[in-house]
Amino acid sequence: MVEFTTEPFELDGFPDHAKAARRVVDEAGLDVSVGPFGTSAEGDAEQALAAVTRLLRETLEAGATRISVQISVLGDEQSPEGGGTP
Repeated sequence: MVEFTTEPFELDGFPDHAKAARRVVDEAGLDVSVGPFGTSAEGDAEQALAAVTRLLRETLEAGATRISVQISVLGDEQSPEGGGTP
């Protein structure tokens, strides 16, 4: 699982760097959940790692000044649907 936020935050809209991040995880085929303080995306390890690389490049190119990323390895018991280990 990958959790990330991009900055700067904008209260009046959805900044280009946030749009780029969302596009990357969607195109990677990850299961995405958007929350008030960040976004999480789940998938297998290769999908997630490839998405992180692209996310970093494309959000910086779109104007992000800070990107926070956390990667967690989930086991079967932690997976919301009991699927395989990402």
